[in-house]
Amino acid sequence: MLPGIRSLAVAMHLEIHRVYNQIIRNLFIVEKRMSADSILTTMPIQWLSMSSSDFPDEILDWLMELGSMTRRFEQYCDHVHVVPFRECFITEEEISDESDHLPISQRYWLRETVLYGDNIPWLLGRTLIPEATLTGPDEKLVDLGTVPLGRYLFSSNKLTRDYIQKGKHGKRWARRSLLRLSGKPLLLTEVFLPESPVYNSKI
Repeated sequence: MLPGIRSLAVAMHLEIHRVYNQIIRNLFIVEKRMSADSILTTMPIQWLSMSSSDFPDEILDWLMELGSMTRRFEQYCDHVHVVPFRECFITEEEISDESDHLPISQRYWLRETVLYGDNIPWLLGRTLIPEATLTGPDEKLVDLGTVPLGRYLFSSNKLTRDYIQKGKHGKRWARRSLLRLSGKPLLLTEVFLPESPVYNSKI
């Protein structure tokens, strides 16, 4: 190989290596930034007392839904799908008052999603699962991907619900449920977005 061509080849190799390293660094920065984000960080949810009467009947009917919210949404559109926002293990230090509702665990599986009805965002979902819940067949909870949580939960005859908390996230209605699979707990928070049928449907 001629000296000039060899020098050019070396220079191109070094430039490719530099660009590759920069891409890797950028991806690491983006991943680190995303891992620190939460779908619900814009403002805290104000949880209301169980005896509060500030709920219109049509809203209360949605907030106290005991069946699958996914299945109920399907009555108002042709297609429901879920887009994961964040899925990872986090520590107790990374959760807030949610720790009051769950047993102490070294790690919790966090899953945050946006649920769409006919490609319109209707619901923000945040599921927090102690590691001890992820045993036996329920290990599948970490691999749901784009499957709505309700499809998995309500396919089991061992699902129970301890309680529902009602709240507001800004002007949006929200709720939080402590659920159990075969007695093992998980905490589900749902925020209903403005285009959701929650705000324009009748009982």
